[in-house]
Amino acid sequence: MAGRWNWRVAARCRAVDADGLFVTGARQREARRFCRACPVRTECLAHALDQRIEFGVWGGMTERERRALLRTRPEVGSWSELLADARTAHYASTAEETADALARVLEQESEPLEALEESA
Repeated sequence: MAGRWNWRVAARCRAVDADGLFVTGARQREARRFCRACPVRTECLAHALDQRIEFGVWGGMTERERRALLRTRPEVGSWSELLADARTAHYASTAEETADALARVLEQESEPLEALEESA
């Protein structure tokens, strides 16, 4: 069995002073904005929710936002699993939509050819 991937290695905050993510008030908006471009934002958020981390901006969410989320979803046992499953479902539905759109385009492109063949 392969080892678990360490998402922290890819975290955007890994190369900066993390103190900027442990701020209060209006400065939290800046920290949240910084997180938006992070490739492992979902993993970071899941970690903070699973570990019940109280301080700082994690995965683009403030302490208050995470507490509210935990209160509204007390039945969630593993945020890591829930968010990974949601990502997988999203990618699968996006792939299906893309395949359907491609099939429609191919059908539309073949219609003029069929009309030409029928008239010949």
